[in-house]
Amino acid sequence: MKYRLMDLLACPYDKHFPLELYVVETVRYEERTSTFKTKPACELYCAYRGAFVKDLQTKDPGCDECIKFEVKTGVLYCPVCGRWWPIKDEIPAILPDNLRKKDSDLRFLESIKDKLPEKIVVEGKPWSLASRE
Repeated sequence: MKYRLMDLLACPYDKHFPLELYVVETVRYEERTSTFKTKPACELYCAYRGAFVKDLQTKDPGCDECIKFEVKTGVLYCPVCGRWWPIKDEIPAILPDNLRKKDSDLRFLESIKDKLPEKIVVEGKPWSLASRE
């Protein structure tokens, strides 16, 4: 998942923006380049720097560097409703609760629990490691 996607994503349940991004693993594609007409390339939120564009202290927050990275493994989290969604193999799986696979999500969460905050691991929705039965 490109960091730039965070400039577009909002919680499908309560529309909160931006979602929080917890990166566990990235992949760098050194050969990847892009020519941006304007910088910063993101309109509202720069996930690479973890800040709103209006709050950035520079006109170029590192867009040419950012485009080289993909988040391979991580979690998207909504601080309003407490839901989390996995990022596996560079793909964010933002599905409604009724289409998610509990066993698969919990295995994923178990595999990276030491790299995530308690609010996801223990209290996250639609399920957490504390709620497994």
